[in-house]
Amino acid sequence: MTKTIELDVGGMTCAACVGRVERGLKKVDGVLGASVNLATERASVTFDPAVTGPEALIARVQDTGYEARTAETELSVQGMTCAACVGRVERALNKVDGVLGASVNLATERASVRYLPGSVTVGQLKAAVRDAGYEVLDSGAGLDRSDLEREARQKEIAELRRAVTFSAVFAVPLLLLAMVPMLYMPAHMWLMDRVSQGTLNWIMLLLAAPVQFGPGRRFYRLGWAAMKHRSPDMNSLVMIGTSAAFFYSLLVTLAPGLFPDGTAHVYYEASAVVITLILLGKYFEAIAKGRSSEAMKKLLSLQAKTARVVRGGQELELPADEVLIGDLISVRPGEKIPVDGEVISGASFVDESMITGEPIPVAKQTGAPVVGGTINQNGAFQFRATKVGADTALAQIIKLVETAQGSKPPIQGLADKVVAVFVPVVLVIAALTFLIWMLFGGPQAMSFALVNMVAVLIIACPCAMGLATPTSIMVGTGKAAELGVLFRSGAALEGLQGVQVVAVDKTGTLTKGKPELTDLITAGRFDRTEVLHLVAAAEEQSEHPIARAIVDAARREGLNLPTPEHFEAVPGFGLEARVDGRLVQVGADRYMTKLGLNVEAFAAQAERLGDEGKSPLYAAVDGQLAGIIAVADPIKDGSPEAVQALHRMGLKVAMITGDNARTAQAIARQLGIDEVLAEVLPSGKSESVTALQAKGQKVAFVGDGINDAPALAQADVGLAIGTGTDVAVETADVILMSGDLRGVPNAVALSRTTLSNIRFNLFWAFAYNIVLIPVAAGLLYPAFGWLLSPVLAAAAMGLSSVFVLSNALRLRGFRPPVPAARPAPSAPLTPRPA
Repeated sequence: MTKTIELDVGGMTCAACVGRVERGLKKVDGVLGASVNLATERASVTFDPAVTGPEALIARVQDTGYEARTAETELSVQGMTCAACVGRVERALNKVDGVLGASVNLATERASVRYLPGSVTVGQLKAAVRDAGYEVLDSGAGLDRSDLEREARQKEIAELRRAVTFSAVFAVPLLLLAMVPMLYMPAHMWLMDRVSQGTLNWIMLLLAAPVQFGPGRRFYRLGWAAMKHRSPDMNSLVMIGTSAAFFYSLLVTLAPGLFPDGTAHVYYEASAVVITLILLGKYFEAIAKGRSSEAMKKLLSLQAKTARVVRGGQELELPADEVLIGDLISVRPGEKIPVDGEVISGASFVDESMITGEPIPVAKQTGAPVVGGTINQNGAFQFRATKVGADTALAQIIKLVETAQGSKPPIQGLADKVVAVFVPVVLVIAALTFLIWMLFGGPQAMSFALVNMVAVLIIACPCAMGLATPTSIMVGTGKAAELGVLFRSGAALEGLQGVQVVAVDKTGTLTKGKPELTDLITAGRFDRTEVLHLVAAAEEQSEHPIARAIVDAARREGLNLPTPEHFEAVPGFGLEARVDGRLVQVGADRYMTKLGLNVEAFAAQAERLGDEGKSPLYAAVDGQLAGIIAVADPIKDGSPEAVQALHRMGLKVAMITGDNARTAQAIARQLGIDEVLAEVLPSGKSESVTALQAKGQKVAFVGDGINDAPALAQADVGLAIGTGTDVAVETADVILMSGDLRGVPNAVALSRTTLSNIRFNLFWAFAYNIVLIPVAAGLLYPAFGWLLSPVLAAAAMGLSSVFVLSNALRLRGFRPPVPAARPAPSAPLTPRPA
């Protein structure tokens, strides 16, 4: 048994490349033949699937220095009802030659497929899903994905509503006809005086048949397809259970003489009411599933449909997906920004809350970046498109959220293992239930055996198990996106709740990452403004971060800075310049000592500044000590709140920094940080994380996502603090879009809440089946005389799924422990017309 697949190979330039790829592929164990075509850039490989597989072939092509191209697609799968359906679709897709992996999510009803584009097409993938008994949603003209999926959801809900209504019209009178005489003897006597039992059976048959073969037909279609593929599911259980009740009753109606006296009972109400109640449960489930994807709907709705593009001096309203990089786009008040770009002219405030989680509109003027999907407020401007289509920040965010929602966290592994054998085990239990009651049920053995077998089949539907994890992940990651937190996967969401230490990079994370002038204390007769004016003018020639901080402070105070008449750097000490005819010298204490100036007058201030983690400098004017200056990287506004919140959650906080120990300890004291790893080189941050892990602790590392990539990768969970426009941080597990450290405790709290929600869902789903299957089988009848009616079993099964979904939806009400807030702009911007 061999297989042949086609690999798309990139990077080949000549016949030597062809030979190298062919030789490399032929060396793989199990490969029987390989032929490479340079013109088509394809390799045809024949191999034994029992020995090797496509992944090994891809790895070998990469090992030889070339690229084996793969593709990914997502299919909207309709008709899945439980975890067994998920398994069947996954198996059907994975059986297609050229498919490298398939993952199906019941809550989102989406299948993510990674495949070899040279071996399989999307059409073949759709065909495999349809052959498995399900439908694939095709894109229609003029509809985007959000419109398409909304229409499909509404169509499903409408179909279920019609099916429930139709079934109820027949099932309710049937239930009354069967149950009221049993519960109220006068009603039974009145009915028997007017119609015979045989006539009554025919009336109930006429009421039950439209339900069994009308709305109930869906269970036959889906259940039989599952049985054919040897993977019975919920539909199979309902099909077998209701068919047993209906056809047994039909036989009693047609040939009552075949049964001993007193045993010819009919159970039409069981089959019809069970179908009605299961459909009702599916109806409520469909409504709840629609609500669970609310956050994703909001993200998709942010995408602008059109853009006002300026081309050839004219404004053209084009579909947003036709915008090109470099296009000039006009935005009016209240409009949605279509793509990412940079403001060229005009000014306004833009609401970026859905991208960053920050509530306060951000000022935009020439040179400022704008993000597609955000909403312009009260001004007008034009901007140049810099990112379009899948490269925009919003598209990346949507992709990350979809990936996280479609992924399976480790906690799902247990549910998957159980579900894989659950339905076959239930069929065995149902068969044993029937057999045992037939042997030991006495005169009513057939009735007991039938009713209890049907109850077992109905109560055991694994819908709740299949929905327990994905719905919580779906709602939790969607809520996180609303708060400006992006989880890359379900594993990241689960991993974060278990961390014990949060290690934080200092520069740009705890602090602003940009030095600022914090103190300027003058000596004697010197005026503060005068000293700042002279020092800033001298420092303007320097590109040193400390110099830039002093210059920026002077400009913020509106000082005019003249060009120095003379400037000279004094290596290792400081600088000397002549400004407005005056000699200005700036540097450390050793420079002042070299100049013969005594800095003892500022000893107390210097010690205080050092303890606060600030770097003191001295200024001399015309040979006299003029003042002491302190520059520091200020702590971000939200950092103290974030550290306090992490402590309240029982977590330790460690700081990793390249600063000297004294400065690092000063910042740690201000913030209440538990552990400090100071004087760490940029390349040593990952070793610092390893050192924390060596103490037996799970460590989350928080950094900027670029310089901290090794440490982010080393940590048990890496959190990248960035901005809404920088979301493609490959090494981070979690991305905090607002750049605010307060997102860390919010992410941890949401992770804990979501995992707690999942555990409760799984407990309910498993406990429900463990407790009620024995009850349905009649285990309590000998001791208490209790039997579970198939009707009650159907109601309980439907309620279990609705319960799990409703519990997951509670995550939409999650409140972050530390609400992030950005201060209003210090200098109000007055928008002007574009």
